[in-house]
Amino acid sequence: MAEAKPKDKSKAKPSSKASDKAKATRKRSAKTVVSEYMQALADQDLEHAVSLWKPGTIDTIYGFGDLEAPHGIRSWFSDLFGAFPDWQFEVLEVVASGEMAVARWRAKATFTGPGKFQGLQPNGARIELEGADVFRVVDEQLVENNAYTNGAVLAQQVGLLPPTGSSVERAMTGAFNAKTAATGALRKLRDR
Repeated sequence: MAEAKPKDKSKAKPSSKASDKAKATRKRSAKTVVSEYMQALADQDLEHAVSLWKPGTIDTIYGFGDLEAPHGIRSWFSDLFGAFPDWQFEVLEVVASGEMAVARWRAKATFTGPGKFQGLQPNGARIELEGADVFRVVDEQLVENNAYTNGAVLAQQVGLLPPTGSSVERAMTGAFNAKTAATGALRKLRDR
């Protein structure tokens, strides 16, 4: 019968108290904070999402506005989810370096309301967008975001702008160019 060997105490794991203390002092990276924020938005958990922001800082969504944390962010996304209740938000990737992190995402939804979006009444239009957000994280809090998406594509998908290449788009382009030419001709006459 083999003798039981005594355990080598030098290889023992640290006590759970020491392990918990080490985890508590470890800072979350920018990538971790941004990933958590994006997941909270995907889950439509606005309270958790805004809790990750330093109050008074700004989330700039280009083409839509500057949102002050936490109330402006909560209000804007609440309106968005009220207008697009089936909002599906997929994070495609998050990359980070130091305090900066970029999240690339895709969203799909149907504009069924009951809420309005940017003053527009719901019309049942289906949308699909991609975008990227550029975040800055300081002391494990979001302090800045610059979000980019193609607002013209969104406007086309909800029916506010005509589809690319359509006869309506060509007519709008023609009208714009005619106005520009007329304005230029009037300016030349005035400058004589």
